[in-house]
Amino acid sequence: MSAARLATVLALAWIGGCGDIAPDDRRSPDPDAAQTSDGRAGVDPQRDGEPDTGAPTGIRYLSGGGDSDGFARATVPRAFEFPADHGGHPEYRSEWWYFTGNVFGSDRRHYGFELTFFRYALADEPPPGPSAWSTNQFWMAHLAVTDTRNGRLLAEERLTRGALGLAGAEASPFRVWVEDWSVSGRLGRTDGSIVLEARGERIALDLALAPSKGVTPNGDRGLDGKGPEPGNASFYYSMPRIDVRGRITVDGREDAVSGLAWMDREWSTSALTPDLEGWDWFALQLSDGRDLMVYRLRRRDGTASPYSGGSLIDADGARRRLDVEDFVLEPLDHWYSERTGTRYPVAWRLRLPDEDLQLEVRPYVDDQELDLSVRYWEGAVSVEGRSGSGPVTGNGYLELAGY
Repeated sequence: MSAARLATVLALAWIGGCGDIAPDDRRSPDPDAAQTSDGRAGVDPQRDGEPDTGAPTGIRYLSGGGDSDGFARATVPRAFEFPADHGGHPEYRSEWWYFTGNVFGSDRRHYGFELTFFRYALADEPPPGPSAWSTNQFWMAHLAVTDTRNGRLLAEERLTRGALGLAGAEASPFRVWVEDWSVSGRLGRTDGSIVLEARGERIALDLALAPSKGVTPNGDRGLDGKGPEPGNASFYYSMPRIDVRGRITVDGREDAVSGLAWMDREWSTSALTPDLEGWDWFALQLSDGRDLMVYRLRRRDGTASPYSGGSLIDADGARRRLDVEDFVLEPLDHWYSERTGTRYPVAWRLRLPDEDLQLEVRPYVDDQELDLSVRYWEGAVSVEGRSGSGPVTGNGYLELAGY
């Protein structure tokens, strides 16, 4: 994915998705228009035509083409301040709030969920003029539910502008919203109580979240480098273990659920360097009370960038920083998307030799590809393995971009 191409797609989404279209027209009027997945495992089939590969891949680094001189950059570690840093940082080009989780309903029925909010600035200053519609901020939100029993993922999105109250972010009280999808409540460094609310055509979330572990800064005290260039970095923290209770609705069937969620929070004015084509990101909650986040930035030759990394968080919240040499990733199985012609490594072996930790990570459903304005694979995974103290299991989320 080139930076220029992503910037072009965002500009087109801005014009076509929230320009002269009324708010109701920005949503799909056809219930069948929500993306569905049937969970078919795949090997590469023989195809007569070209697959649809029009959507750019990956959304965590929504920055690129254009002049970035007017934006702030992440250059040195900073002390996070809460609740302020849960809110917006419009002086940076892009930021996101990521909520993913694994929950169980009646009869131990499993669901994965994702609710994510993205802000991207098209320019460092709002456009001149008196119009209330004028803004330099573009917003996007993704909602997805993995319905494991039926072997499918359903996903929808919202696209809008940061004007007229259509989207925004506030720190105290905490609220981030894109139209009628939101996260809101009270959130500090170590505790809080927030609610995720989102209702689409076929899926809906109404979930209460309460952190059981506090904020974990990633990278170097929260400064997470993405390349060697000055300022090619983000401010990045996680809340790795959050208790969840509430309701999930799929095709009109409502289920009371409980489980665990993960929050990722990042802002920056950086882009992937030209030698990188994507990333593989893991967020895993283990049965021994530890939480593990690793990401591999993939070079075009298939090797890992030295700026790959992660965090291992103990049950008591103590964190060990992980550098690229501290973990080993090995793909075990692939799934082929007939929709987009993309082959994803959906099952992995993940080893931390110094921790005597070896895990196998496998998807609850093979087809958890989101083919929206931006295409990527993100879905619920289960974990089995061993540590120095014995067997370990768990759940988590895996994101695959740039394939």
